[in-house]
Amino acid sequence: MTTSTDDLAVSAQDRSSTAGGERADLLATLAQHRHFLAFTTRGLTDSQARQRTTVSELCLGGLIKHVTLVERGWADFIVDGPSAMADSAAMTEDDWARRAEEFRLLPSETLADVLAAHAEVARRTDALVTGLPDLNAGHPLPKAPWFPPGARWSSRRVFLHIIAETAQHAGHADIIRESLDGAKSMG
Repeated sequence: MTTSTDDLAVSAQDRSSTAGGERADLLATLAQHRHFLAFTTRGLTDSQARQRTTVSELCLGGLIKHVTLVERGWADFIVDGPSAMADSAAMTEDDWARRAEEFRLLPSETLADVLAAHAEVARRTDALVTGLPDLNAGHPLPKAPWFPPGARWSSRRVFLHIIAETAQHAGHADIIRESLDGAKSMG
């Protein structure tokens, strides 16, 4: 299956035509940031998508892979609650090493595959945005040093977090791509 950078935007546009108000805004914002993230990879080879262009560990393929895994995890949280997320206190050195691999496009992975996985996760999240009966329904956050004890997030808050995560990493991707070959997403 080949996924173009436009597939992410088209999927959300199709869904936003059936959603109204707040849900349409969530879908449109997600589509915009997903598009910019994926657009940074236009015309790249797998080798280029693996290349680090800054002192950071980040590469374009790894960023898309990471955003996909994060979005999938938060969508699972909406459906299954905190049990869908790992307990950070119980993570082993191997778990942390596997997590570090989220930020790299491994030799066995292709850019086309991570873009396709991102599009698939996007469709699932978009279906949640349109299909949940109540965006106020939520769950307690899992225990982690980066969450306040006893905090809860509504589905709405989770979707906003997914948007923020995608937008932040789209910015990272822009810097990496411009450092790689001078290409810019805008301007």
